[in-house]
Amino acid sequence: MAFNTSEVDKNLVRLEYDNGVAWVILNRPEKRNALSPALSLRMLEIFDEVEADDRCGVMVLTGEGTAFSAGMDIKEYFRDMKDQPRSVNLKVRRLNYEWQWRRLRYFMKPTIAMVNGWCFGGAFLPVVSCDLAIAAEEAKFGLSEVNWGILPAGNVSRAVAETMRTRDGLYYVMTGELFDGRKAAEMGLVNEAVPQEKLRERVRELADILLEKSPAVLKAAKDAFKRVQELDWDMSEEYLITKQEQLWFLAGEEREEGIKQFLDDKTYKPGLGMYKRPSKE
Repeated sequence: MAFNTSEVDKNLVRLEYDNGVAWVILNRPEKRNALSPALSLRMLEIFDEVEADDRCGVMVLTGEGTAFSAGMDIKEYFRDMKDQPRSVNLKVRRLNYEWQWRRLRYFMKPTIAMVNGWCFGGAFLPVVSCDLAIAAEEAKFGLSEVNWGILPAGNVSRAVAETMRTRDGLYYVMTGELFDGRKAAEMGLVNEAVPQEKLRERVRELADILLEKSPAVLKAAKDAFKRVQELDWDMSEEYLITKQEQLWFLAGEEREEGIKQFLDDKTYKPGLGMYKRPSKE
């Protein structure tokens, strides 16, 4: 049966707002939050909502139950699509890439992946697309595709190459072996790993740090860092100068206030703290 996009199951993803943070929770615990075409549609709806909602200053992506995500739902993406026209296959894969990479990588708000449990295959892509990632030490990661006859596709291999050392990436791509949150942090796949019972607390702490910053400056800073990785030195210099000039128009008052508090008021030191942002009230 062809994939139907006319109705989206709202329960596939939960959205909760809490003091500036939007908690986006993949909600297929019976399938270890495996990614499906319908879930992709729901994620695109969620992104539209969260980007436009002032209750969100930081978005956290996580999973319900014992898994972040088991990766691609093998039945829905492979067996059910086997006899579908190529146009249908392309459609469902584009939906997947749209939210996991194109939208999430340059999301309007800062993003944190909270890897609370199993994280396999296709789930690596949204983890890497998030700006920051914190994992439970007990979380289990795996690129198991080689064990059942495919390769880590859908830009998963690109995501691994983006974050992990070459030898580490090749080792796990070629062996399919598991590794835990500590190893993920050691290899650079996530920023850090903490005990499971401290995971939400640490993510909340990190989100609160980001909430202190100027949203416009954060967006420009994270986009600039990601863009210059693909540029040579000359193009990078040109891009960053242009980006900074653009930011003067978007957040000039933030810069002037920060400079004033540092040079004139002497109320903070940039390397040791954050200036007091202008009130919007």
